Amino acid sequence: MKHASLLGIALVFATGFALAQDGMTEAQVRAKLESQGYTKVNDVKFEDGVWKADARSADGNRVDVRIDAKTGTIRPDELVANLTEADVRAKLATAGYTNVHDVDYEDGIWNAEADDPAGKDVELKIDPTSGEVMGKEKD
Repeated sequence: MKHASLLGIALVFATGFALAQDGMTEAQVRAKLESQGYTKVNDVKFEDGVWKADARSADGNRVDVRIDAKTGTIRPDELVANLTEADVRAKLATAGYTNVHDVDYEDGIWNAEADDPAGKDVELKIDPTSGEVMGKEKD
């Protein structure tokens, strides 16, 4: 019985290692996270059939992430932005907004105040992934 348990434990470790090897490598996990805007990626390890890491999201928050070893899908422990404040400012400038200020990330979306292309002072709600304006209202 003791040998059967040891064999079972060995198979679990071997299977976990095989999944990691058949899917993504640690270098690929790091590259995937960085390509999605994560920085300061630390403690990358394959555990329980998934890759785990901690990192800083594009908005500067420290998050724990899980990465599907086969698909590379990233699952943060909280909703994070893929864009930095500089990215948001650049997207707004490209869309014709000027005097952009009070840019912050809160409750899963970027917020900003600016003058719209017609010169009106507006408050903006910005998609954290695409940088597109989701909503605006007079300030």
